[in-house]
This record gives sequence, C-alpha cells and structure tokens, in this order.
Amino acid sequence: MPGPKCTAKCTKKSVRQSGARVISVAFSPDGETIATASGDNTVKLWSLDGQYLQTLTGHRATVMSVAFSPDGQTIATASNDKTVKLWNREGKPQLSFTGHSDSVNSVAFSPDGQTIATAGVDKMVKLWNLDGKELLTFTGHSDSVNSVVFSPDGQTIASASRDNTVKLWNLEGKLLRTLTGHSSRVYGVAFNRDGQTIASASWDNTVKLWNRAGKHLHTLTGHRAPVYEVAFSRDGKTIASGGSDNTVKLWNYQGQVLLHTLTGHRKRVNSVAFSQDSQTIATASGDKTVKLWNHKGQLLQTLTGHNNYVPSVAFSPDGQTIASASRDTTVKLWNHKGQLLQTLTGHNNYVRSVVFSPDGQTIASAGGDKTVKLWNHKGQLLQTLTGHRDGVQSVAFSPDGKTIASASRDTTVKLWNREGQLLQTLTGHSNWVNSIAFSPDGKTIASASGDNTMTLWNREGQKLQTFYGHSAPVTSVAFSPDSQTIASASNDNMVKLWNLEGKLLHTLTGHRDGVKSVAFSPDGKTLASASLDKTVILWNLDLEDLVAQSCDWLHDYLVTHKDEEELREICGIKGRRKQG
Repeated sequence: MPGPKCTAKCTKKSVRQSGARVISVAFSPDGETIATASGDNTVKLWSLDGQYLQTLTGHRATVMSVAFSPDGQTIATASNDKTVKLWNREGKPQLSFTGHSDSVNSVAFSPDGQTIATAGVDKMVKLWNLDGKELLTFTGHSDSVNSVVFSPDGQTIASASRDNTVKLWNLEGKLLRTLTGHSSRVYGVAFNRDGQTIASASWDNTVKLWNRAGKHLHTLTGHRAPVYEVAFSRDGKTIASGGSDNTVKLWNYQGQVLLHTLTGHRKRVNSVAFSQDSQTIATASGDKTVKLWNHKGQLLQTLTGHNNYVPSVAFSPDGQTIASASRDTTVKLWNHKGQLLQTLTGHNNYVRSVVFSPDGQTIASAGGDKTVKLWNHKGQLLQTLTGHRDGVQSVAFSPDGKTIASASRDTTVKLWNREGQLLQTLTGHSNWVNSIAFSPDGKTIASASGDNTMTLWNREGQKLQTFYGHSAPVTSVAFSPDSQTIASASNDNMVKLWNLEGKLLHTLTGHRDGVKSVAFSPDGKTLASASLDKTVILWNLDLEDLVAQSCDWLHDYLVTHKDEEELREICGIKGRRKQG
C-alpha cells in the first residue's frame, strides 16, 4: 500500500539495512513506523526519521511480504518458510499460520482488519481469520501467485500470478473474472481509492490499468525492465511503479502523464509540431523524413524527398500545409496527405527552422547562411533579413504577425518587422541561442540557449527572468496556449515545466538521450517532446493540476516543516514561521 504523501524531502535520513536485500516495505496507517522485510529472514521496524526500532525474528527463510493491520496494532509477515506470522506493534510474535505447501509470497489485511489473505508459490490464495483459522482456499491460477490485495470496500480480492493473469474473486472464493493481456508474469496488483480501477505490474515491462469489470483501460510503457510493484496515491491521481530498471515512475492517472511513445524514425528526431485541431502530429528526423501521426500515436504518412536530415517542421494555421526545413538547404511544402507541393530554394547553407505566420500567408525560414528568409505561401521569396554574425537556429512570428524573432549562434536574439527592418537586438546569453518563442498573448519572448539557461524578455527587449535548472544546453522552448506555463527541452534528456516567475513545476523524464524539440497541443492538454533517442513522447498534462498534485504529495511535510515558507505559500498552507 502507498505510504504517506511524501517526497524525497520528507526524510533527512535513509533507512539503511546492511547485508541482505529488502524485499518488501510497508507504512503503518499513522505513518509513524516503517516495516521492512528482508532476505536475512527478519522484519525490521523503523521510525519515520530513519531510526531503528526493532527486529522481528522467527522466520526460517526470506520474508517476502509485510503488512500492517488497518488499526496499526498488528503486523503480518509472509515467508519462504511456508508460514505467515502475526506480531504486535512492539514486535512480539502472536501467532503462526501454516497451510501453504510452498513459499508464501504476499500477505494483506481486509479493510476491516478481520481477515487476512495470503498468496503462495503453491498457486493458492488463502483467507484466514485473526485466530489463524483457514477460512477458504481459492484455486484457479496455473502458476505461482505473487501478490494479493483487497479492494477498498473489502468485497473483492485481486491476485497476480506468474501465469500472466490477474484474477478477481469475491469473499466466497468465486472467480469473478480473469484479466488477460500481459505477455509475461504479473508481480504486483493494486486498487485505486474508489476500488473501480486496478493496476497490474508485469515482467513484460508494463503497468496495465483495468476497470472492475475487467476491461483493459491503458498500458503504461516506459520501464525498460520488469516491473515488480505498483501503487496508487491516496488521492488516486498518481500511480507509482517500480522496476528492475532501477527506476520508480510516477504517472498521472487521468489518462497517464506518459501517453504514447512514437517510434518509427531510424535516426534522431529533431522537431515536433501539432496541427491546429490537435489531431495530427508532424515529426522531422535525421533520417531525412517527416512523419505524420494521429493523436493516438499511429503513423499516418511518411514524407520523403529531402536528401539530408530534417531539423524542423511546422503546420500552417489551417492544418492543410506542412513545411519542412532541411540541411539540403531547402524548405519543402506538403499537403496533409503527404504530397509535395513546392520546394523553396534560396538559402546557400542548411535550413534550421521554419514557421508559418499566424495568417498562414507567409513562411519564415532560418539558416546556417546567417539569414532569415520570408516567403509567400506560393513559395516566392519576399525578403531576406540580414544582420546575424553566425547561423540562425530558430525563427518565430509574434501572435499578431507583425514581429519576427530570430535566435542565432552569435548568442543574440533579433526582433524584426515584416518589412525586414531590425527593431531590437537582445543580448545576455553566453552561448548559442537555440530556440525562440512568443507567448500566445504576445507580451513575452522566451529564448533557450547553449549556456544551459532559458531567458524571458518583454516585447521591448528587456530581460525579465533567467531560468536555471538544466544541466546541459537548452535546445527548445514553448509556451502553453494560456501563456502561463513554459516548457523547456534540453540535452540533459529532460523536459521541464515552469511558471512565468521561474518556478519549476514539473520535470518530465523518460527520454534516454537529449531532447531537441518540445511543443504544446493547441488545446494545451498534450505536450510532445522529440529526442535523439529516435522517439517522440506524448505527455498528458493537466497544467492546472500540476501544482495541486505536487502540493498534495508534499502536504504532510509542509504542515510539519514551517520553515518551508515559500512552498507553504504556494500550496496555500497557512501559519507562517515566527521570526525570532
């Protein structure tokens, strides 16, 4: 079961147990005590600040599972010695259950604390009362049962097995349904708070979500090795999964934070863009292609024609035309069916960035020839903007279409009008400026740089804020549609979300190499990130809920740590620390 709402900041100390590995961990209901089950045949009790309290000895083999009763007064342990033992809160043995013919893998209390469920290598699930009397044996699994859990209402039991299934049972031992879909053994199972959703963790590297009727809802992919454990947060909004890839992943239950990974490009993915209706995604790659995908991550089209890698792609506002920029010195225009409409030639070096004006009538391209070029939608060259002293990495139109911003390897950002007149040069970065974006309300400009920072400027070119947090060059920046959130992508493999004051809201991890491009869907519900790892990840974002989720997880910590004034204020926790 999940423990108290907590983050890494909750404890200053780690619970350290030398020697044998820790197999299972459980929090007491009041959150004050932690029990750890170990390969040294013991269970150890610890306080929340990491102080050792007690060792429970009596098992003759590895302890596979530990659980507290709902009132916190009794501890149950399951062991490879084929027994289940009950202990009081002080660690004194109370009772030993025998009945399984092989190792016992899992133990759980019913919500009312009156019944104990156990699961074993003997393929059985057993129910017991608190006096150790065996009440029922559930048979049906064809291999070892790894985990057992009660639903919050106590009416249903879920069991996870090496036979690749999860089974749901009523309290009389009747099999209600079998959940099939995993391609390998299932190790962990959990109910969410209302009992209507079940999560299962498997050797097939995935977590699957099901409803109580047994319908498969979602598959959470991202682990690169077997997943052994899964748990819901108390509010039911977050799922935590732990795997043998040495990671714990947190997922937003409302459709998952990690929605899809788009795979198909043979080389690095350099750019990603959404159509205006959010239904189509375009990606540009080092494999010289542009790919079109639907919002479910299914490949629709591959656009071929460039003879060098493609670093940038953009949709026209009406979604009917796609522009791609390439190192072959050209910009190509395509219709949404993937047919080539036009090739724009004029740059004498690579083209790094391409964008449409808000009215769709003008295309801007930025190149290694130190210029920005403006074209009409028929492909005719209208204007060449010169002034940068090195290659231009990125170009953007203001929302009203009157101003063009360009970012360059010469460490500057320049603002131009549509006639090509230089309005302003923004200086302050100490390395290449890789990306530039206007906020949708037109008031703010964000720039991302090789100096590992992102900077906000006002329309007049005054520096407003510099964001620090990435440990490698920042490659891309984008505003949410409401202008309140900024996403940054970096070669540190991370995507970070920030508010306008420079507060870090969230870090999205999942890419295995540098992230080169990031884009919000027009409805603001999805963020797409493109990476050198050849994938595009779609992330589901409830931006209004990101801070709320974080505050929910930090609540108990912030209540007791009044010195965290800034976080307490953000999370709306009253009672500031008195100044001595």
